Amino acid sequence: MTAPISHRARAWQRFAHNRLAVVSVGFLGLLLLAILAGPLVWPYDPTVPTGQQFQPPDFKHWFGTDVHGRDLLARVLYGARISLLVGAVGTAVSLFIGVLWGAVAGYLGGRLDAALMRVVDVLYSLPSIVFVIVLITTLEDLFKRWLVHWLSPQWGGVARLLFLFAGLGAVSWLTMARIVRGQVLSLRTRGFVEASRALGANHWQIIRWHILPNVRGIVIAYLVLTVPSVILSESFLSYLGLGIQPPQASLGSLIADGAGQINPIRMYWWLITMPGMVLVSTLLALNYFGDGMREALETRE
Repeated sequence: MTAPISHRARAWQRFAHNRLAVVSVGFLGLLLLAILAGPLVWPYDPTVPTGQQFQPPDFKHWFGTDVHGRDLLARVLYGARISLLVGAVGTAVSLFIGVLWGAVAGYLGGRLDAALMRVVDVLYSLPSIVFVIVLITTLEDLFKRWLVHWLSPQWGGVARLLFLFAGLGAVSWLTMARIVRGQVLSLRTRGFVEASRALGANHWQIIRWHILPNVRGIVIAYLVLTVPSVILSESFLSYLGLGIQPPQASLGSLIADGAGQINPIRMYWWLITMPGMVLVSTLLALNYFGDGMREALETRE
């Protein structure tokens, strides 16, 4: 008799039949390999000019060069690394705060649930980008006022990166909290939770050993979908000049640099096309990957 297939095995089978998701995983793997190994094999430094300004793409400079003569492929790899780092940290914040907030609100219920979810509703009512901009500028003002005497000027880029983490993390967990709360509300009345409570388990033990493992699938699926949202927000802020600052670069700041070189006489198309192509491809791959994970993990047979 054939052994029954586990839910996890069926989920991976469903994911493997989603061609777009599988192709997206392959693209993301190649992108990560290029980001990590590219600087080791590519002969150009992203911060060192080559002496050839506005060089179109050729066999020597695959993505061309920018206004300062720096190799654009090296800059794009460096910018993609920063963008993915911001996306990963923002998603980690969403995982920690969103899951904890939603699990506590859904499990305990009552007035605490109402109070916690009203906080989420208030934050949801605010324009997210405007809220992040206000938060970043406020933190930067406090940084300049209180910490400028203790930190050297070269820490400014690191501080802006930390402000981005704080700002994007402050709004990235809201959807996760709502999703987890909805799942926990349906789980807390199940028989296995009541049995565990009757055996003397406390609230934390029930949440840790019974509630969270049963929402793990949907959390993973929506976690993957949070990454492109955070990357897009960071790119938009960097495009506005409120994100990553020179000499650091992200995909959004590279696109902004390319847009700044557009003029009626000549348009250096590769400066905006190449980073834009990488950004769009990465966001599409992450969304297809997330959709594939969600369909595979949420489907019940």
